[in-house]
Amino acid sequence: MSVLPGRGWWAGLPPAAGAAVMAAGILSVGLHLTGHEVVSLVALVIAAALWLVLAADFASRLLGDRGRFRAEADTPAALTAVAATAVLGTRISLLGWQSAAAALLVLAAVIWPGLLLHVVRHWRRRLPGTAFLGCVATQGLAVLAAVLAAPGPHDWLARAALAAFCLGLLLYAAVLVRFDLHEIVGGAGDHWVAGGALSICALAGSWLTASTVWTGGAHTALLTVTLVTLGLSLVWYAVLLGAELRHPRPRYDIRRWATVFPLGMTATACLSAADPAGVPWLRPLGEVLLWIAVGAWLLTLVAFLASHRAARRARRHGPPGVTTG
Repeated sequence: MSVLPGRGWWAGLPPAAGAAVMAAGILSVGLHLTGHEVVSLVALVIAAALWLVLAADFASRLLGDRGRFRAEADTPAALTAVAATAVLGTRISLLGWQSAAAALLVLAAVIWPGLLLHVVRHWRRRLPGTAFLGCVATQGLAVLAAVLAAPGPHDWLARAALAAFCLGLLLYAAVLVRFDLHEIVGGAGDHWVAGGALSICALAGSWLTASTVWTGGAHTALLTVTLVTLGLSLVWYAVLLGAELRHPRPRYDIRRWATVFPLGMTATACLSAADPAGVPWLRPLGEVLLWIAVGAWLLTLVAFLASHRAARRARRHGPPGVTTG
């Protein structure tokens, strides 16, 4: 993939790079929930900086390279634009900046339907893990809407969050029946989204369950779905971790950021669901999983930097047998 003259290295990044924003953003949320505010803010700054870079590249492709934009919009990874915006907005809302978070919700909601329709139209019989990003993006909207609805009497926003929550569950089921199970032992990193998508369902459910809008049978149903999706996401976690240990994939791939995000999302879902679900042991479990996710983020960052340095050396010296003097 070439980089145009005069443009930065980010111009060559594929849509899958949005998972790096999602990873840093959800770690920031999890660290906030555990009281590690300084580290949480550092992760937020990283997520925001990456988001700005990728948003600028997104806009430049939309306005100046429509052919590439249309080609990439057909891929499931394009939905990282929605998910990353929603995750960033969620952390900003928890910081108390509700106007900025609401603006990000509007932006994500505007680009969501077009990208989702493009992606769904190109589903095939066997789908990779990135296909679950349809669910993740939709549930990201549900989470952000539910978080924004929590501080005040915004029943309409809570109901919109519930609608996105239900649609996200349907999208998960639609992808699951097409998911290529061989990805579990051979995927490059994005296969973890199969479990992470259920984790963000549980996170959305935990925020909806905590809302005073839902009472009686509706509250019980939400709580049940939240616990079921969280339980299934933990099962996925165990299965995927076991497959990684059995079939190691040590080489860096940009899709590895789509591994870090589910790790952080599962931890954050446990932390968020503990109180509204009345299951206190979920909190210490979430704390353990959170530090595992932080470690995975650091390892992936080191692997990325090493890969970037190797690529720069290769470009500088040229292919074997070719001088660049």
